[in-house]
Amino acid sequence: MATQPPSTTIPNLKDKIPKLEPRRKRPQPSNPLPVPETPTLPPPPDTSSLSFQVPTRRILSTRDHELFLSSPTHTLVVAFVFGLSDAVIDTPISAVKDEDCSPVVKSILRILDEAEALVQATPPDDSEGSRFGNKIFRTFLDKVQAASPSWHKNLGLTSEAAISEVETYLNHSFGNRTRIDYGSGHELNFMIWLLCLYQLRIIERADFKALVLKVFVRYLELMQTIQSTYYLEPAGSHGVWGLDDYQFLPFLFGASQLLHHPFITPLAIHQELTLEEFGHDFMYLGQVIFVNSTKTVKGLRWHSPMLDDISSAKSWTKIEGGMRRMFVAEVLRKLPVMQHFLFGSLVPAAEGMSTEAEIGMADEANEAEGGAVVVEHDGMKHVHAANSWGDCCGIKVPSAIAAAQAARKNGAGASLRRIPFD
Repeated sequence: MATQPPSTTIPNLKDKIPKLEPRRKRPQPSNPLPVPETPTLPPPPDTSSLSFQVPTRRILSTRDHELFLSSPTHTLVVAFVFGLSDAVIDTPISAVKDEDCSPVVKSILRILDEAEALVQATPPDDSEGSRFGNKIFRTFLDKVQAASPSWHKNLGLTSEAAISEVETYLNHSFGNRTRIDYGSGHELNFMIWLLCLYQLRIIERADFKALVLKVFVRYLELMQTIQSTYYLEPAGSHGVWGLDDYQFLPFLFGASQLLHHPFITPLAIHQELTLEEFGHDFMYLGQVIFVNSTKTVKGLRWHSPMLDDISSAKSWTKIEGGMRRMFVAEVLRKLPVMQHFLFGSLVPAAEGMSTEAEIGMADEANEAEGGAVVVEHDGMKHVHAANSWGDCCGIKVPSAIAAAQAARKNGAGASLRRIPFD
């Protein structure tokens, strides 16, 4: 009879098998940057002590940019934009009726209506056949510049010097005449135009909600018409890795609108029925609809991966906080954007900032097409062609709107392509 081996030779499997524990969900990475708060908006200045001037570029080097970022003007801009955003928290566009608007808000809306009429009276030259900007856009800007003084007189400005300062921001808010492009810097010019009207006590804090839900929404519609008509190129586009080819503020204001919404979640941007039903009432959703309509491929994951990633956030609070961070980091702290920022008496430059005259630079509106400008970026000086930024500041790309319209003209407009190849 065979003998059994000693029990000590039999491994105790109970001690060898690791104890099974339930898998814990990996914590989401936290953003170390705090959400920027809304600074206190200072009262308008005493205009009797101001010397009005045509605004010019003053951020011409990294040092100039740093001076701006630590200046009262930086705080003023953040306070104004965030103050507008706070004014529309949990408020749909339809909540502000025409009869709720002050006379000055109605006057501003008439200006934007007249600007759109100028677009209709200045059709593009289709013979160019280019997906880059249509040069008739410059004729439109000439018409805007001619109409601008009377528009501002209707707003109550009587001083020719004040009109020359304030109208510069409005004229620059439609895009650049040399490069025929448009981006978040031009959008910011529109905000600064409104800020100047606040500084002149033409608009008041009581107008803030209507300024966003009536005036800015109307401006957004106008810019979509202008972009579609003249094939404006994205200014400093970073392609699909940017939030949007053209706009930023609809996402900040739109996230505020949806901040505590009871059933529309961030994932709603993928739900066509929700977009169709609520896109007209909430800027964030409406801008997603417009972005989708301008792409030749279907699906945010392909043409707008940043928007797609953001949709996984648990709440609009997360998105709204992220948009605040982005406004400060990707607009105000980006030298390629802020090199175009204009300073006058109502939005003053900081002491010690460079001037265009000091470095022999022509004002932006008078730069020759194809000319060159020496700028400083990331501490290094180099030359930018006047018709586009260098690769460090974004790649010159044809208008996505133009590409989509060209596809429709060629019979591909019935449905957008689902595969991510052009």
